[in-house]
Amino acid sequence: MSANGESRLPELLQQHEPEVLDEWVREQKSVLGQKGQIKDQELRTQCADFLARLRQAARNGSLSDLRGPQWDNLRELLSEVSRSRGLQGFSPSETATFIFSLKRPLFTLLRRAFGKDAEGLARETWLATALLDELGLYTTEVYQKAREEVILRQQQEMLELSTPVVKLWEGVVALPLIGTLDSARTQTVMENLLQRIVETGASIAILDITGVPTVDTLVAQHLIKTVTAARLMGAECIISGIRPQIAQTIVHLGVDLGSIATKASLADALALALRRVGLTVSRAQAAK
Repeated sequence: MSANGESRLPELLQQHEPEVLDEWVREQKSVLGQKGQIKDQELRTQCADFLARLRQAARNGSLSDLRGPQWDNLRELLSEVSRSRGLQGFSPSETATFIFSLKRPLFTLLRRAFGKDAEGLARETWLATALLDELGLYTTEVYQKAREEVILRQQQEMLELSTPVVKLWEGVVALPLIGTLDSARTQTVMENLLQRIVETGASIAILDITGVPTVDTLVAQHLIKTVTAARLMGAECIISGIRPQIAQTIVHLGVDLGSIATKASLADALALALRRVGLTVSRAQAAK
C-alpha cells in the first residue's frame, strides 16, 4: 500500500516510469499512425507529463474519487489534450485512446510487480481499470464539449452572416432574410437591424422575406416584433417578398399586418421607401 492507503501504483510508476512511457508511446503510435500529424516529441512530452501528474495525484488523492483538488492538474492536462486533438481532426474514440492505450503497459507492470500475489494483482488491476476508465470518459466529455463549442460558434457566425443589413439609399436600409426565422435568429435580426438604424440614421427599413420558405403564426409574430422594435427607434418598416402562397397563409392564420406596409418584391418596396423619403426615380434621357 502507498501513502494514500489504496495502491502501490505511485511507487511502481516512480520506479518504472521510463519503460512504461516507452511502451505507452509505442501503443499510441501503433493505433493512431500519422493521424493528426502529431510529432513524436509532442506525443512523448504529453505522455510524460501525464504520467508525472498521475503519479503525483495518485500519491496524494484517492484513486476512487477523481473530483478532489489533487486531480486538478491532471484534469487540466486532459482538457488541453482533448481540445488540441479535436482541432487536429481526431474522433472521440481516437482522443480517448490517449488514456485507454495506457492499460496494456500498466497491466504488464502490475503483473510483473505482484507475481503470484493474485489478490494484490486483482486489487491493483481493478483500481487501475476504474481509474483509466473514468479518465477516458472525462477525456471524451471534454472533447464533446469542445466540439459543441466550435459548432455553436460556427452557427452564430453563420447566423450573423445570414442577416446582413444593407444600406440601399440615404435613409433606407434593407434586411434580406433567408431560411427559417426562429426565436434565436429573430433576436440576432433585431439587434443587427436596430444597430444599423442607429449607425445610418435610417428612417425606412425593408424586411425582405423572399428567401423565407414558409410563414406561420410564429414567424409572423417574429416579424411584428422586429417591426415594433424598429418603430421604437424611429424607423418605419416595409415587408417585401410577399408571395401569393404567403399572402394566403397569412390570411388563413388571421395574422394582422394591416399597419405594416407590404410589397410583392424588393424593387416595389424600394420604390415605396424612396417616395416616403421624398425621392423619385426617373429614366434618364438617352444621349443623342
